[in-house]
Amino acid sequence: MMGSESDAPPPPSSTPLDWKFSQVFGERAAGEEVQEVDIISAIEFNKSGSHLATGDRGGRVVLFERTDVKDNSTRKDLENSDYTVSHHPEFRYKTEFQSHEPEFDYLKSLEIEEKINKIKWCQTANGALFLLSTNDKTIKFWKVQEKKIKKISETNLDTSNVKSNGLGPGLSLPNGDFSFPAGGFGSLRLPVVVSSQETNLVANCRRVYAHAHDYHINSISNNSDGETFISADDLRINLWNLEISSQSFNIVDVKPPNMEDLTEVITSAEFHPINCNTLAYSSSKGSIRLVDLRQSALCDNHFQLFEEHEAPGSRTFFTEIIASISDIKFSKDGRHILSRDYMTLKLWDINMNSGPVATFPVHEYLRPKLCDLYENDSIFDKFECCQSGDGSRVATGSYSNLFRVFESGSKEATTLEASRNPMRRQVPTPAKPVRSLPSITRVVGRRGTEAQVTDANGNSYDFTTKLLHLAWHPTENLIACAAANSLYMYYA
Repeated sequence: MMGSESDAPPPPSSTPLDWKFSQVFGERAAGEEVQEVDIISAIEFNKSGSHLATGDRGGRVVLFERTDVKDNSTRKDLENSDYTVSHHPEFRYKTEFQSHEPEFDYLKSLEIEEKINKIKWCQTANGALFLLSTNDKTIKFWKVQEKKIKKISETNLDTSNVKSNGLGPGLSLPNGDFSFPAGGFGSLRLPVVVSSQETNLVANCRRVYAHAHDYHINSISNNSDGETFISADDLRINLWNLEISSQSFNIVDVKPPNMEDLTEVITSAEFHPINCNTLAYSSSKGSIRLVDLRQSALCDNHFQLFEEHEAPGSRTFFTEIIASISDIKFSKDGRHILSRDYMTLKLWDINMNSGPVATFPVHEYLRPKLCDLYENDSIFDKFECCQSGDGSRVATGSYSNLFRVFESGSKEATTLEASRNPMRRQVPTPAKPVRSLPSITRVVGRRGTEAQVTDANGNSYDFTTKLLHLAWHPTENLIACAAANSLYMYYA
């Protein structure tokens, strides 16, 4: 089957897309200091693309909804519309709620921060939105729906002079301030609760899935069966039923009997979008494993392993660090897996484990600076990746609030900046990659940590501004990305 057309990546597009600025939420003014709790830490479109959710380091989840798409389009409108003709997509703020609060683990004397690590949308029902959110230890299942506002009907008492005691209009306790007519009332209307036509969005936490992870949760993923989901930490993957929060099943465990023998950890995990029995997880050694839940209760054995073998003599001090995969995503049809390590994006065919079908260099100009990146811990930054709905393009973030969009089958990239002028910074992909340092350990510790680096074209890049989180709309060429506390959207 290797070498056939079916094993090839999706065909490259004829021309790169012309990306345009669409919207920004939470744009900060020049010189404005960003609060740590406001920095966005998760972005996710729902399956239809009509809603977008973000999570931040303050434990809040913010929801946005699409406003430029008609729900009841006529057949004539649909026939006249052309997918290739780009239109300006518009989202609006819908609601927000506090998903997680800071906690303290008294047993281990550890603080558990409220930062949202991941958000995943679940199936909608009866007009309500459902989603999962997680911090380092606890997963929560949320229901967001519109509810009619209930009001108190008026009585026939004159309460205009009554001072409110916090119970609302018409609910003040009788304390002598009521004015009664001389002859009394012919009849007394008691206050009743009535539903008005006004509605209010309410977020309710339906279930809390806790106490199942000893290490920090790095991934959650919904199953295509709509009933189960997985959560993954550094050493284990657990399987949950959405309806049952009191128990989970450990399906992957890479913890060795002796922790001194630990050589790799789980970095990301995701269910196959179609096959409910298949899931993939990546490791800090740069490998991706496919497991089948039907084989055994504990999926210690994988049925497919994807890894790229290093060239002889090319190993350096940083080889294993930069090989660690920070994110994996299945394509919409489940045929390909997109993975992001520190330096590259890789596209894998699940039927071909000899190597990636495509490799996209993200920021090759940083290779000579790996020593500085190690000293200031930037080399451990975890960048996410995303893929267009048709699988023809992939995208990921970099430093200086830049992100890069690649055409499948081509290493040329469109570099965009998370700003109102996305095309301001253009970084040409170098024709020849810069050679890695042969003896990198000799210079470790000699240089001070630098916040900026300059590439061969004279462009400077700031390590302190990094674009880690982004998401691609499931059906359109629309990318949402986070730059600190600002949410930017671009369309093509």
